[in-house]
Amino acid sequence: MEKYRNQYKIKLMCEVLEISTSTYYKYRKTKDPDYDDYIMIKEIFDENKKTYGYRRIYAVLTDEYGLVINHKKVARIMKKYSVVAEYIKKQKRNYVNQYTEEEASIDLLKRNFNQRGWVTDITYLHLIKNGKKAYLSTIIDLETRDVVAYQISKSNDKKLVMDTLNKAITKTKDLNGLILHSDQGFQYLTTEFKIICASNGIVTSMSRKGTPLDNAVIESFHSILKKETLYNNTITTLDEYIQLVHEWIHFYNTKRRRLNKK
Repeated sequence: MEKYRNQYKIKLMCEVLEISTSTYYKYRKTKDPDYDDYIMIKEIFDENKKTYGYRRIYAVLTDEYGLVINHKKVARIMKKYSVVAEYIKKQKRNYVNQYTEEEASIDLLKRNFNQRGWVTDITYLHLIKNGKKAYLSTIIDLETRDVVAYQISKSNDKKLVMDTLNKAITKTKDLNGLILHSDQGFQYLTTEFKIICASNGIVTSMSRKGTPLDNAVIESFHSILKKETLYNNTITTLDEYIQLVHEWIHFYNTKRRRLNKK
């Protein structure tokens, strides 16, 4: 029983120090030359809400503790004992790097915007005063220039695009052979997006990389939306801005006069 109690105590101690039990047993018999420095580093790290990287911890050690130590050594010890700032641990994966140009569809529109099809894109709704923003995903019908579907979210992810696409699908009877044109954003390269399109007879098309004019209709729409909402009104909160966008899109689809298509 005493053996299990000791094991439990060791486990708790390792959890407090945020090290693995294997690390503990590795250095239990042999004094680790970095251990004393690690204790100081961990103390500074914890006192500063686990947000300091090696540069700030090095500054505290030298400026406040008067310790002579190399910043590379601080970085090495932190790596060795897995002392990593919380915000780095919680960073989202870079989805952009999951996909390659080979997975993109070819451009079927070729800037001919007077044909049957949809265009789609995401733009941000940025409230400059407080730095808050949301994301607007829109699908526009090329024949009518109406907004077929749109979705606003505070996260720019594949769910935003899928929710917009599913809305558009439920509103349209004949989808067979319909072209859906987008840029090469990671959301449009996902397997889920391609499967939903294919299963509904929708043919995907994509702009060339770094060529926004290949999707000029939706680029222009988002530009007009921002000019006639954000720049023409006094907005104090992001929620006010989002509500204004809802109202403007309804106005756009029902009342706003359209210029002749070119």
